[in-house]
Amino acid sequence: MTSGGGEQYVLAVDLGSGGPKVVLASSRGELLDVARYATGTILLPNGGAEQDPEAWWSAISDGVRRVVAKRLVPPERIVAVSCATQWSVTVPVDRAGKHLANAVHWMDSRGAPYSRAVSDGLIKVAGYGARKLIHWLRVNGGAPTTSGADVLAHILHIKHDRPELYRATYKFLEPMDYLSLRMSGKFSATHSTVFPYLITDNRNNLSIDYDRKLLAWSGIDRQKLPDLVPVDSVLGPLLPEVADAWGLPRTVQVVAGTGDSQAAVLGSGAVHDYQGHVCVGTSSWLSCHVPFKKTDLIRFIGTMPAAVRGKNMVVAEQGAAGKCLELFAQRWLFQDQLAAGAPVDLYGRIFELAAQAPAGSGGLIFLPWLNGAGPPAGTGNTRGGFLNQNLQTGREEALRAVLEGIAYNLRWVRDAVERFVKRRFDALNFIGGGAQSPLWCQIVADVLNRPIRQVAEPNYAIA
Repeated sequence: MTSGGGEQYVLAVDLGSGGPKVVLASSRGELLDVARYATGTILLPNGGAEQDPEAWWSAISDGVRRVVAKRLVPPERIVAVSCATQWSVTVPVDRAGKHLANAVHWMDSRGAPYSRAVSDGLIKVAGYGARKLIHWLRVNGGAPTTSGADVLAHILHIKHDRPELYRATYKFLEPMDYLSLRMSGKFSATHSTVFPYLITDNRNNLSIDYDRKLLAWSGIDRQKLPDLVPVDSVLGPLLPEVADAWGLPRTVQVVAGTGDSQAAVLGSGAVHDYQGHVCVGTSSWLSCHVPFKKTDLIRFIGTMPAAVRGKNMVVAEQGAAGKCLELFAQRWLFQDQLAAGAPVDLYGRIFELAAQAPAGSGGLIFLPWLNGAGPPAGTGNTRGGFLNQNLQTGREEALRAVLEGIAYNLRWVRDAVERFVKRRFDALNFIGGGAQSPLWCQIVADVLNRPIRQVAEPNYAIA
């Protein structure tokens, strides 16, 4: 994309569970700069997990200002901004677009009982009411999760456990749509970002809308849900006050956002149907574009609308992955140094120590189900930890066991996804923070017994 004034540039916001990144990129895909920030997750009793939307916005705003202030390109050549974020995260906002409470995170399970109740019935199949399940799968392609890790469950939790908040909410939004609202002033969701609500008719990817029967079963008020736009919609220019605060022209256009999983399929470089990739970030998954809508309820694998208009993609996300490594290192391995404020190259040290352990970690096994087991089991109550520890087990073996356990979890889902798409993945692209480690790339390749193409982002630092 060029014009008489020269090449044009875009700002991309990547908001993961660990925090946002603000990226300046050219229309040719060249990354000029990245600003990274960390934001926390608040863990609450009874399975609660929340994040502060204002912390997202504050970090993103600071990142944009930092990137723009470097003047790597003239600000007038920055023409658009868009967000790719974590999904199945629910932000309640008022009519002014202000969030009314913390966002309910995808790790939150408080809505699980209500989610199970709305999908119940006299004749049961896999724990669901058979009549309801048939309609959900035929129309939507998904069904309410038993773990409560979807937007439907989050809204039901708010409606039943926090009724005052439910009444005060004007719209329930996913993070990318909340950020787009803060930028443009437009309440919206796309045919792709609405999928975790689990109440849309997805049979025609080009005309997705809320399904009246699913709305009635859920008991959610339609007026509290955003209107839908196509995945590649331009919502309009930045709000003047946002453009001025960020040092950008008021002509910068806000492009409707998407989920990070949908964006990752494109970013992995495996963009054609049946070209697969694996990701290890806070969570882990295996996915690819497919030309069909399908659900495997037994293995908790399905499809959802992709970031490409008219396309679907495989959904097989396994929950905690890199989060396991982070928790283990911060809480037990480097707790004293971190508490004392000592500088620790956390991941550099992790991989240095893990490389000293032999393949197989001396027989130590790590099960990464700290927040339940995702596909192909889909059991939210399953828990993991270390097995087969002996008196000689050291931290080197423990760290390598975490890396290997996450890789074996991916192999488990790889086999299930291959059966789902009826094709073998001859090779897989590897993305996410884990792909920056040559050691982890080799472990994943060895465990999956497939060639792995490392697609790791440059290790930019905040200047």
